[in-house]
Amino acid sequence: MLNISHLQVSYGAARVIGDLSLPTVMPGSITAVLGPNGAGKSTLLKTIAGLASCRGTVILNDENITTKSQRARSQMIGYLPQTLPLPTTLVAYEAVLSACRSVRSDLSRVEAEKATEDTFDRLGIRHLAMRGLDQLSGGQRQMVGLAQVIVREPPVMLLDEPTSALDLRCQLGLFYVVKSIIRGRTACCLVALHDINLAMRHCDQIILLRDGDLVAAGLPAEAMTEQALHSTYAVEGRIETCRLGTPYVIANRVSSDAALEN
Repeated sequence: MLNISHLQVSYGAARVIGDLSLPTVMPGSITAVLGPNGAGKSTLLKTIAGLASCRGTVILNDENITTKSQRARSQMIGYLPQTLPLPTTLVAYEAVLSACRSVRSDLSRVEAEKATEDTFDRLGIRHLAMRGLDQLSGGQRQMVGLAQVIVREPPVMLLDEPTSALDLRCQLGLFYVVKSIIRGRTACCLVALHDINLAMRHCDQIILLRDGDLVAAGLPAEAMTEQALHSTYAVEGRIETCRLGTPYVIANRVSSDAALEN
């Protein structure tokens, strides 16, 4: 399980995250990190991954990983940044195989190749395996980036807007695969998203951030209220429930007080 307590992050004199404590991220679960641009979503994931200095604690299975070296933390955490894999001539298969071997040094070459092939199959992208990254679309490179995370089998997955370049079918497929992996390995996952309804449908809990502070957190049906929507995004809207019982957000307009501020 993952526990984050009193996290503080600054870039120079600018405070980005201030004294942030979050509900426990349980094994086998996906937690969505939601909020407007500049809320601190990406910074939160980078900090957990060890790519930004911080105060506070990040506890993974009773161990404070903030004291670990970057090398040690990379064994525990698989991080998919917003930035897509560079469009180099390196073929997708080699990119994923390299990611596997960089962390899973216990595997033989044959075992690493098998893990790589299985990952391509699981994501349904075997047809991309022998293509250069410079020959792939943004969405295809995003899927290769996800494959680089999955093949390493980390106990924690941090995905920063993993669906931003994907079409609807691939978005649904991504969450199906990630949920299957997370629950099968009893790993935990934090995913930063802009699509609120995608988060409400596929994530076990949601975290709402604004200006580096926690607005609300909990089960989607409990944490996402009309007041939380207003406080987080400065929009007026309502929460409905579809015929399957899943809550979803209908945003109506920008809040009048927010319009005055702009």
